[in-house]
Amino acid sequence: MVFILIVVLAGCAPSPAAGAQAPTAGVQVLQTATLTPTAGAQVLQTATQTPTVGAQVLQTATRTQPTPVLTATPDTRLPPEKWQQWPVVPEITNRALEIYKKGLTQGNLPNHFGKIGDCQCVNASFMGFYDHPGRYSFPKGYESLQETVNYFAGSFDRVSAAVKGGFNVASVLSPLQADPAVCKAGETPLQCEFRLHRPSIAIISMETWWAKKPAEEYARYMRQIIEFVLAQKTVPILATKADNLEGDHLVNAVIASLAYEYDIPLWNFWRAVQPLPYHGLNDDGFHLTNDLSTPDDPLLYRRLSDPMAAKVAWPVRNITALQALEAVWKAASGR
Repeated sequence: MVFILIVVLAGCAPSPAAGAQAPTAGVQVLQTATLTPTAGAQVLQTATQTPTVGAQVLQTATRTQPTPVLTATPDTRLPPEKWQQWPVVPEITNRALEIYKKGLTQGNLPNHFGKIGDCQCVNASFMGFYDHPGRYSFPKGYESLQETVNYFAGSFDRVSAAVKGGFNVASVLSPLQADPAVCKAGETPLQCEFRLHRPSIAIISMETWWAKKPAEEYARYMRQIIEFVLAQKTVPILATKADNLEGDHLVNAVIASLAYEYDIPLWNFWRAVQPLPYHGLNDDGFHLTNDLSTPDDPLLYRRLSDPMAAKVAWPVRNITALQALEAVWKAASGR
């Protein structure tokens, strides 16, 4: 939009000096703001004086200034169609920062984060061991993540009402899927979790989807989740998934498109596992690889010199999720 600024410059006429001659009919009036008339002299009138009958007025007071050109702040983000190039660990945006601050003013707890997800978010596999000192240690170069673990202690192994094996984006929006032991009648798993935990940040990782359901329907439900989380003034971190069961990466494209549209952080887990054998996936093309019998075996996390060293997906998933949480928390809190 171009704004046109017109500045009207109006001269103010000083009072005539004593004895100054007033203009009469037939006297040509020259307008200027720089000369003061003297007695007996031809009167040079300023732009604000009303000319007498028959006087010729030279209009000079109104001038048009150069028109300022206003431009929008350039959007330097990669577009959604290039989501595969997006970084693994997100950078927080000004919008996310505003959401975080507003959430704290309405009672969100700064040291609480939430999980919304399916079987790949259950505590036994996903970040739960961070609440148990001695069951993990950070490889060289990752030791600073301990600060984030300390800050969010209690949220890692807490059972989320919005996480369950078999959940999908539709499940967390259905009261029929809520746990009656902790949720009120009529509450959805999502509503229940936010009432109980009041997180300032929430990781949303939903891999499971019906093969015959179009990606557009996934987008419709995911949009409802995002808007609910934003309404609670909680910062959502969307996660891409490692698998491509639907073909053409349509679900990940939807996730990236929504992250771009709502200007919220995206943890690009898909990109994190690309260097791994089989891109971190088992033979079924869905479950993540792990070289021990159970994903939460502490030996796996104690003996790695680097999360990529085991060449399996679970260590990479856990540590990059923690990095994403740290990045958003530290940027939002000004640390």
